Amino acid sequence: MVLETLNLMQYNITSLVPDTMPVATVPILILMCFLFLIWNHEETSSIPGPGYCMGIGPLISHGRFLWMGVGNACNYYNKTYGEFVRVWISGEETFIISK
Repeated sequence: MVLETLNLMQYNITSLVPDTMPVATVPILILMCFLFLIWNHEETSSIPGPGYCMGIGPLISHGRFLWMGVGNACNYYNKTYGEFVRVWISGEETFIISK
């Protein structure tokens, strides 16, 4: 009887994996989402302009400057956000001031 309890071949180990997998992964996924939100949190600026949005905002504003050129992109941002605008060019925060 002792040998039967020690014999692991009689147990189907693969039937235990789906039962324990969600119990272990749900807290890990929640923790990872929480850490991702903290890592990407940035203080909102009082200066208008496109949002940071996990790094997508700087990519879009830099792409707009490459695509439209400096003059047209500046005019676009000034029409959209006003005469004092914060944008990103080459990953650096840049201010556009116009009247």
